[in-house]
Amino acid sequence: MRSSWPIARCSRREGRKRALLADLDGYARKTIDALGWAPPWLISLCVLAVAALLAIGVHRLLHRAATRLVAGRELFWRSLVARAKGPTRLALIVLFIGPAASIAPLTFAEAAFVRQVLLLCFIGLVAWVALTALRIWTTLHLRRFKLDTEDNLLARKHVTQSRILQRVAAVLIILVATAIGLMTFPSVRQYGVSLLASAGAAGLVVGLALQPLLKNLIAGIQLAVTQPIRLEDAVIVESEWGNVEEITSTYVVVRLWDLRRMVLPLTYFIERPFQNWTRESSAIIGNVMLYLDYTAPVAALRAKLEEIARASRFWDGKVVNLQVTDLRQDTMEVRMLVSAGTAGRAFDLRCEVREKIIAWLQAEHPRALPRRRTEIERLPRGAAWLEDRNAA
Repeated sequence: MRSSWPIARCSRREGRKRALLADLDGYARKTIDALGWAPPWLISLCVLAVAALLAIGVHRLLHRAATRLVAGRELFWRSLVARAKGPTRLALIVLFIGPAASIAPLTFAEAAFVRQVLLLCFIGLVAWVALTALRIWTTLHLRRFKLDTEDNLLARKHVTQSRILQRVAAVLIILVATAIGLMTFPSVRQYGVSLLASAGAAGLVVGLALQPLLKNLIAGIQLAVTQPIRLEDAVIVESEWGNVEEITSTYVVVRLWDLRRMVLPLTYFIERPFQNWTRESSAIIGNVMLYLDYTAPVAALRAKLEEIARASRFWDGKVVNLQVTDLRQDTMEVRMLVSAGTAGRAFDLRCEVREKIIAWLQAEHPRALPRRRTEIERLPRGAAWLEDRNAA
């Protein structure tokens, strides 16, 4: 007896629900019959509009309640409710219009049109939910990584990989949803079947037309897997230095040193050579070249370089070195190496070394700066050109 009691209670609840739905259906049909003076198309339009407005009103109430419920919770729940606003509204509209279309006085053609629209809305809703879930998953995954830290190599790796794969997956979801939506039309379905059956010149034309899209999709997957570039990588492309600012599903935006933007296709970084200064680590060694006179004190210059590096806030404490790398006709070539944690710090450190070394040489060793020597000797008496000058 005890085990059958919950079953009986559930059956009574189901009976009440069915009775309530039957009462609502009967009330709606009586209302439609009362509007017999209006044309059927106007009645159908009003029924569908009322259903849509009811869905929007119910959604607004539910969304406000959900927003208040998560107001005191963490950012994830608040963003989840905000991102789900659009898909849930569309879902309620489809849910309300479906029963409304069954009681509206629609003709066979009008009912078929409404069913087709509802089917397309359902396909779009599934794609929308998939895109939202993909975006939420990417956000959750990237919450663990920070790009504003000093050593952000691992963060840049995961952020780049996740964003590229997210964009590629989004393109694939949109393409699949569009293809499924088009295949709901009988004429398009028959064309697709005949196209696949022929597999001849038409397939070749379609393949050539889709070549840029497929090429960029494959390049995006290659970039996500091999990662020759990552976000905020310091690169040299087309003889320009900059940082990778954005990687989309079709192109890459490089922020140049003077705040210009260079836009390059994804395939550029697969097919053409370029320099990546932060491929394995953000640390980099900068060099400063000087051309000095042979009398320059190399030992004192090396000591001064070490003093400048230790006092600089840009030096990472790893590399500081000075070498004479070449001897030329009038000068000797001195190369100074200093290391920094990032490419930007290395640039600032190189500029600081140049300024302070030149100022030190001007103040302490001015004769070490490049000079051109010319030796003038008195010609011996009796030189040929001197005799000619005296005769004139």
